[in-house]
Amino acid sequence: MPKKELDSKKNMLEDKVISIGRVTKVTKGGRHFRFSATVVVGNRKGLVGIGTGKANEVPEAIKKALQAANKNVKKVALIDNRTIPHEAIAKVGRAEVLIKPAKEGTGIIAGGAARAVLELAGIKDIVSKSLGSNTKINVAKATLEALEMQKTPARVAALRNLKVEEL
Repeated sequence: MPKKELDSKKNMLEDKVISIGRVTKVTKGGRHFRFSATVVVGNRKGLVGIGTGKANEVPEAIKKALQAANKNVKKVALIDNRTIPHEAIAKVGRAEVLIKPAKEGTGIIAGGAARAVLELAGIKDIVSKSLGSNTKINVAKATLEALEMQKTPARVAALRNLKVEEL
């Protein structure tokens, strides 16, 4: 996708805060508190990104996370603008996420961070399972990684030097 096209779509991105955590740095002068935030952005039409930010105040951390998320926007392959082409498993750290396409009317069957990523990506029917660790940041990143693995029939045909009908 051309850069100009992506930039114009970035203006219409929705955002959702996944987690806000208090981070402590212990120095000889005492404890120094900061806040970390993880944010997901998406346009519900196939664009989605994740970002994290740290600052002394919560709103500032969220603002930094939003900027990072907007830089990391990725295009996701959708079928009929509602589900994914095939199932996939992705692993980030100890968090593992399985995503499967679902029939029309199923809805988003996913929890927590994975649900936020899938909703903002514009997926309407999907089944997701979090395997392993449930760390919000890693689950969100694993979900995005699994979505990036998706290949449309057209892409597979191009890789095999065939026409879509031949598949």
